[in-house]
Amino acid sequence: MKLKVTNVSKSFGDQAVLRQVNLELEKVHTLALIGPSGGGKSTLLRIIAGLEKPDEGQISLNDKGIIFREKELMAHRRSIGTVFQAYNLFPHLTALQNITLPLEKVHHYEAAEARQLASEILERFQLSEHSHKSPAQLSGGQRQRVAIARAVSIKPKLLLFDEPTSALDPEMTAEVLQLIEELREEGRDLMIVTHQMGFAHRIADQIALLSGGRIAELGPPSQVLDEPRSEVTRQFLAKILKY
Repeated sequence: MKLKVTNVSKSFGDQAVLRQVNLELEKVHTLALIGPSGGGKSTLLRIIAGLEKPDEGQISLNDKGIIFREKELMAHRRSIGTVFQAYNLFPHLTALQNITLPLEKVHHYEAAEARQLASEILERFQLSEHSHKSPAQLSGGQRQRVAIARAVSIKPKLLLFDEPTSALDPEMTAEVLQLIEELREEGRDLMIVTHQMGFAHRIADQIALLSGGRIAELGPPSQVLDEPRSEVTRQFLAKILKY
């Protein structure tokens, strides 16, 4: 993944969420975004996904600029797999249908081809026996695995995870993090917003800490987490690692 974020700002009403964010990465497989709640992590992720438009600034991914017009954004979104903390599954569809629907309606697969691909990926993620179940019949961990399977099924150039384990208990958290780690080991490009510092240390090539709408620190895990240079980072880690 090659990513360049230049002077990106975003406000919602009177609240400035991102303030002139700059970020440049070369040949990075996994970027972890960490920092206090409200620091701008999820908003930056959603802008990169093409789900929000910045008020100002530019972003390029793999040397291709993201054009924030609806026609171009639709094409961009088709190349990004996004997994949210609240799963965002269709409650009235089965696990299988949650995967086949976007393949058919957004990516224009034939129904039989979409079903075959969805069945294969459910088997890959050990979910075949749950393919006929609705989200309400699945555990939180299973729902998140279905959401990840749906994101992977579109063969994205980048997978984005927005706090994918925040709604899960410890056992389910470990299950989902293991799956994400497997995807990283396959060589996929990932960007993840997380409060799991141990996981970020293990999986990330680079870590960016966002606080107050700005990047306070950027570097490899050994620097940002073990030897932070920013006082903002030191204070954040002192709080989050205290317990």
